[in-house]
Amino acid sequence: MGRNETPEERFKRLATLRTNAIIEKLRILGNLSNKQFYRYSEEDLDRVFSAINKQTREVRGKFKPGKQQGFKL
Repeated sequence: MGRNETPEERFKRLATLRTNAIIEKLRILGNLSNKQFYRYSEEDLDRVFSAINKQTREVRGKFKPGKQQGFKL
């Protein structure tokens, strides 16, 4: 981490940190599955995972070259 860091090194460092943070948050979300302490419906689960999947698709799309953003005639 420093001025001599290449763009590739910076990407790998930050991607590792950010991916691990997301994985940890998903692990914590998984703690809500304990029915001894929490109540939820299938609809609740569908809404949670739909939101996660939607955001994942949107972020992944940002990495695809030539991905058109916005409206164009």
